[in-house]
Amino acid sequence: MAENDSVLAAARDWKGEKLALATVVSTWGSAPRPRGSHMLVHADGRFEGSVSGGCVESDILQTAAEVIAGAPFQVRNYGVADAAAWEVGLPCGGEIAVMVQPVSAEGFDPELFDRIAEARGQGDALTVTTDLATGHSDLRPAESSHQSNTLMGAETGEVFLNRYDPPRRLLIVGAVQIAQALAGLARELGIATVVIDPRARFLTEERFPGVTLDDRWPDEAIAAYRPGPATAVVTLSHDIKIDDPGLIAALASDAAYVGALGSRRSHAARRDRLAAAGVTADKIDRIDAPVGIDIGAIGPSEIALSIAAAMVGAFHDKR
Repeated sequence: MAENDSVLAAARDWKGEKLALATVVSTWGSAPRPRGSHMLVHADGRFEGSVSGGCVESDILQTAAEVIAGAPFQVRNYGVADAAAWEVGLPCGGEIAVMVQPVSAEGFDPELFDRIAEARGQGDALTVTTDLATGHSDLRPAESSHQSNTLMGAETGEVFLNRYDPPRRLLIVGAVQIAQALAGLARELGIATVVIDPRARFLTEERFPGVTLDDRWPDEAIAAYRPGPATAVVTLSHDIKIDDPGLIAALASDAAYVGALGSRRSHAARRDRLAAAGVTADKIDRIDAPVGIDIGAIGPSEIALSIAAAMVGAFHDKR
């Protein structure tokens, strides 16, 4: 999940140090963090990530220190029914189980971080399985990688499967004003953004600071980025010579979300053009147009907000 990006980055920076990894392995009710959420703890007390949004972190830090010092892995349970619930600050009504294991060959092997980073860098997902009877983690066979962030029964006891998807990415076609606002929102959401536009006057670092800029024609650029389930593509140029090739390339991919700026009338004309170009009706139906969630948006920033919400919904399969 995207929220674990900072944890994976810290694991790279702290490689070779004594560490413990806390993971949410089970949730009930209004749990503050989803299953699979990590918190990485350094021997010197530094930590990255969160397993409860702040509710139980102090207790987890103490448990992690014990595990780093040589204590066996632990699974800690927190809920409002527990006597210590309010002491550790979990008053939200939910319950969570958090596993704390050493980052070692006996627990979460440090090499797993490298394997996860390698897979994500190639745009692939990878699933790690942890035996809750032993606290040992290993790679899940590829054929079972679709199962994720869940507990499963096994002959020797429960196992937890945690899937690490590629980093989320947004490909914006058209370096227009809405794109500037959308790129900023995507950055705050931790979504890597590429702005694609062959028009040099539009595509400048001054207009898009800190964003990857690509001046190729959209069909060539999008094909090169190979959009998958962790990628959204949005066309905003309002120029059919630029947007249509981008949409054709996006619809030929497994992109999680494909959106296009324009009115219902302009989208009807767009459908005819794409059909004439050989795009099938079922693929054209994937386009979210007019792009974004209808919030009555006025102006570039509000339109960008509606697009960002629709994109996040698609990433979570809520569209």
